[in-house]
This record gives sequence, C-alpha cells and structure tokens, in this order.
Amino acid sequence: MLFRYNLRLKPSILTAFAFLTIPVFFTIIAVNYFSNDSIARTDAKQLIERFRIDALENIEDDFNPLKSLIRSAAAIGDQYPDFYADNRCLAYFYSILIHSPKIVSVYVGLRDGSFRQTRRVDPTSTIQDKPPPEGARYAYRWVVPKAGSPTLDHYVFLDAKQKELGSTEQPTTYDPRPRLWYRSAVEAGTIMISDPDIFAAQGLIGFTVAAPFYADGKLLGVAAADITLNDLGAYLGERKVSPGTLSYILDHEGRVIAASDLSQTYDRNDGKLELRHITSLDNPLAAIAFGARPRASEGMFSFRHDGHEYVASISALADEFGKKWQLFTITPLSDFTGPFQANNERMVVFGLLAVALQILIIYFLSSVISAPLEKLAFKVGRIQQLGSEQVPSVSSPIREIFVLSKAIDTLDVAVKSFSAFVPVGLVTQLLESEQKLELGGHSRFLTIFFSDLEAFSTLSEQVPSQELLLRVSAYLELVTKTVNQELGTIDKFIGDGVMAFWGAPALLEDHAWRACVAALRIQRGVEALNERWQAEGLKPFRIRIGIHSDAVLVGNIGSKERMSYTVLGDGVNVASRLEGINKEFGTRICISHSVFKEAGERLCVRPIDDVVVKGRRSKIPIYELLGVFGADDPGLEPDPATVKLCKMTQLAYEALIKEDHVLAQRRYREILAEFPDDPVSSMLIRRLVTA
Repeated sequence: MLFRYNLRLKPSILTAFAFLTIPVFFTIIAVNYFSNDSIARTDAKQLIERFRIDALENIEDDFNPLKSLIRSAAAIGDQYPDFYADNRCLAYFYSILIHSPKIVSVYVGLRDGSFRQTRRVDPTSTIQDKPPPEGARYAYRWVVPKAGSPTLDHYVFLDAKQKELGSTEQPTTYDPRPRLWYRSAVEAGTIMISDPDIFAAQGLIGFTVAAPFYADGKLLGVAAADITLNDLGAYLGERKVSPGTLSYILDHEGRVIAASDLSQTYDRNDGKLELRHITSLDNPLAAIAFGARPRASEGMFSFRHDGHEYVASISALADEFGKKWQLFTITPLSDFTGPFQANNERMVVFGLLAVALQILIIYFLSSVISAPLEKLAFKVGRIQQLGSEQVPSVSSPIREIFVLSKAIDTLDVAVKSFSAFVPVGLVTQLLESEQKLELGGHSRFLTIFFSDLEAFSTLSEQVPSQELLLRVSAYLELVTKTVNQELGTIDKFIGDGVMAFWGAPALLEDHAWRACVAALRIQRGVEALNERWQAEGLKPFRIRIGIHSDAVLVGNIGSKERMSYTVLGDGVNVASRLEGINKEFGTRICISHSVFKEAGERLCVRPIDDVVVKGRRSKIPIYELLGVFGADDPGLEPDPATVKLCKMTQLAYEALIKEDHVLAQRRYREILAEFPDDPVSSMLIRRLVTA
C-alpha cells in the first residue's frame, strides 16, 4: 500500500514531464531561432503603425476638447454680448484652464481693445518686473482702455484653491487687436489653430486656439486659449516605439514643430519664432530618413545608414484637424532583432538548466503530497472560529489525505473570502448554527451611504493605470476602515464608488449619526491623502457623498447560485441621487431630511433646496453636512465661520421656500459677500436670476 500510494505518483509525474516538456522545449527553440528575425520585422512595422494611429489620434484628442471649449466660449459671446465686458468671465476662464494642465492661459480680446485673461503662474517667473506672491498658481488679468487716462494692466494672483494672494498693476500699451491670434481668428471667421508663436505674457512657445464671436453680424471679439509647444515633444518622448526611436511633428513644409528627443527645433530672430527644417537639425539621421522617404506623401519605408537598417513612417493628420501637420517616425530595426538574437542563445543554455532544475524540483514535490491526518481536525476548528492566524498547510505521503488537505485549504480560503464580502457577524452565525444560506429578507429602517469620486473618468485618462489603481485602493481602504470603525456595513464597491449602510445585520439606534460621522471622517481622510499626493506632484481626489435614512428591504438577495447580503428599495435610489446632487450644487456631503431628523441637532448642516428625486412626486428637503457637534473627534467640530454660513443659509432658504425671490437673492448675495467661493449660493442666485 505504501508503494502504491506514495511512489506510484512520483515516477508518473517525472515520466510525463520528460515526454511532454523536453521535446516541446527543443521544438520551440528551433522554431524561435529561425523565425524571430521575421517576427521582429513584422512587430516593428506593427508597432510603428499602432504608434502612428495612436499618436495621430492623441494629438487630435489634445486639441479637440480645447477647440470645443473655445467654441463654447465664443458661443457665449454670441448669445450674451455683455458677458465678456466685465470680470465675471474670469472665473469661467478658470474652469476652462483647469480642464488640462497643458492649457497655460484662456483669454478674450474685444474690438474696443479690452483684454481679459486667466492664466497659470510660474513661481520662478516675474510679472510686471516683480516675482509673484508665494503660493501663487493662477492669475486674473485685465486691460481696459479708458479715454483720457492711461491704460492699466491689472493682475490678481490666486493660490491653488482660488484664494486671492495679492494684486499689481502698471501702465501698458498692450492691445489684443494687432496680435497674431486675434487677426488670424478674425480673418478665418471661425475657430482656428495658430502657427507656433511666442506668448506675450509668459514668454512661452506654443499654439493658440481662437474663435471670433459676433452680435448682429458685427465682430465683438475673439476668445482664445494657449497650449505650450513643449507638451507635444514630451508626449512623443514618453511614447517611444523602442529606445532608439525618433519621432517628429512636421508642418506641410517639413519644418519641425516638436521632437521626441526634445532637441531645439526653433530659433528666435528679433523676437520672431522661426522653425527649423527637418534637414537642419543637429541629428543627421533625421535628414537622411527624410530624404529617403517615398515619392508619395505618406507611407512606411525602410533605409540603411552606417550599416544599420531603419524603418520609418510619415503620415498626415486628418483634414478636419485644420492644420497640415505630419507625424514622422524613425526606428532602428536592431531595437527589435537584437534582443531576439541574444535571447535565442540564452534560451538554449538556460532552457537546459531549467529542465534539469524542474525535474529535480518535481521529484521532491511529488514526494510531499499530504500531511498527518490529526492536524486536519485542528485546522477545521480554527476555520469555524474564523481565526485570523494562518494555520500551516497539512501534508501527508497518502494521496487521499493530500486531497482532503487541499479541500480543507480551499474551505479555509473560501470562508475567509466570504467573510470579506459578508458581515463577519453573519458568517459566524451561519457557521455556528450550521444553517444553509437562504434567500430572503425583511424590512428595516436603515441609513444608506453612497460615495463617488468626482471626474474619475477624466482622471483615469490622464493618470497611469498602475498609479491610479494604487491611489483608488488607498481611498477604498480609507472608506472601508472608516465605515467599519463606525459599525457600518460595506455593501459593494461600484468602480470608484462605495455603497454602505448602517443598522444591519446588527441593530443600531444611532445609525444616521454614525453614517454622518463616517462621511466627515472619510472627507477629512481624503484631504490628508490629497495633501500627500499633491506634495508628490499628483492630482487630488474630490469625493462626493450622499446619505439617506429610509425603510428598505435587507437580506440575502439573488439566486441560489449567487446571492448578496444587500439592501433594496426606494431609499437606496434616493441615497444614490443625493450623491449625484452634489455635482449640481458643488457640495461634498449631501443628506436628506430624514437623516437630519434621525440625528437631530447634533449635526451642523445648512439647507440647500427642496428637490424632486426620480421616482417620487413630492419634493424632499436636502442639506449639506458641514460638521457635527459633540463628537469624540474635535476635528469634526465646525468652526465659527461654518456655523455662521449655516445660519445665513437658513435665512436665505426660508425666503426661497416662501418664493420671495427678491429677498432670497439679497440674502444669498450677502452670503457671497461673506463667503465668495460658496458654490451653493452662486448656483441658487443663477437659478433665481433666470427664473
């Protein structure tokens, strides 16, 4: 029996491995040795073609959103001719500016010579012969000529949160109307992308996207935005087909707009920008490749230089882009064939060593297939107790016990995995009672919580996937720990969103209060994460949270094959809608009136509006949660300014629900005078004005 169950498997495994692996290994070596060169050439061409398609699309995608934003800015000028006549347009320009870090300034020039601009500020630069205030990241600028008095150039400096840091002004002769971007847009009569130029204010080199706007057929002005030239070269350098690849963006005459090696592609002559031709760059390979291109204006071709073979491609951007630009790529073939040839030689040597090593490893592993049976009972007991410590796997030379050991290991993993998705109390109850998990539920008054990350889709396009995964995981870990700390239950992760609830499976008398405290802790935790990420040069996360208390169905829902411990009902939809309402009002945490009733006066809230939630006919009051009173964490207590904001908003809200629009506007404007950045007051004033 010992020989049958202990030794029979070992020679079988070794024999099967030898007959299956060794012939296959040498066949693969032979095929690879003779086919890798052909594969390398094919891969090189495919990668160049893929890079060509992706690069052309990405270059267009970099400009197209900006073109859409400028079209919208021009459309506003068409519909509201006086919008750009004062500084209220500067905040709108800021919303365009932060759309992409590649945009350096957004501005408008009017036919009367007025100029208004929102721009980024380089801390190392000087503005009006003075360094900007410390912490300045943005600036509002305006030039308004007045008859009979000197024209002044005004600057107001802002930090990263749009807080005003200081201002400066000095006489100027600046007039937008003679500028190239203004004249080109007027001549084109529609949206256009300028040729590379030097930006007057920043001294940077780049492009301008501009569009004119009119009233009654008469020109009113031109809206425009600047994007730097360096971003195009950096884009090409970050996305090389291979280490030795060179990529260029050329205009229709072969002049270099951007280069992947970030080499100097232009000269300045008396303040004017002159692009270098591809044949005049410092690298002679570019000129040789350009001269070897086929007669056709586009296509892929090969050439040799100094004993090396190269593959090159030249392609034009689509006509709809509006500029006759070309993408020119040069790739040394040795970047692909060289590693393959060296790898073939290494594979023969290391492959033989690997086969010998694998045979040795399999020999010893096949002798250890199970563990003593008496250890299995202990492990089963630990599984029932949901012990957190890791019990070593049981091994044995007997095949049947080995199979049983694996089954128990699988059971251990399954139970621990199950407890990660289902409340631990529910799992313990099932294990102790030995009851089967059945479908069913019951109605209970709970508090439901939804959270989501603002503009996550846009962020996912801009942030590398691995970095985004780590940051989202840190955010989800924060939410999970905070919900557990406040005795809540994580229902599910919905992409970057989280659904949780309080009051099940264990009853909680203060479920609404705990949900609100958890929301504030999460918000503060995200702010701490953002401080760390911003110090590392990363973009911050902005979280939105919705909370609602209602009677819902809670229990095991689904099918016999797959079920979930979750909540269902209209209250879930309301909580989800409250999370989305934050986007409309610019708030962070939005709660319903039922939450406010449950938690009482311990919450520091301010009323926002009475809204209609999808699926309900009547309106429900909603509030913004700004803090809590009497919490064990002083950091959650509202400061005096927050309390004052809540009181002022309550007065304005009372006028709003009484439909006294004049009084409501006046009170909301009083809030803005005290709190200029309050998004709720700004939004409601706009609504009242257009009502």
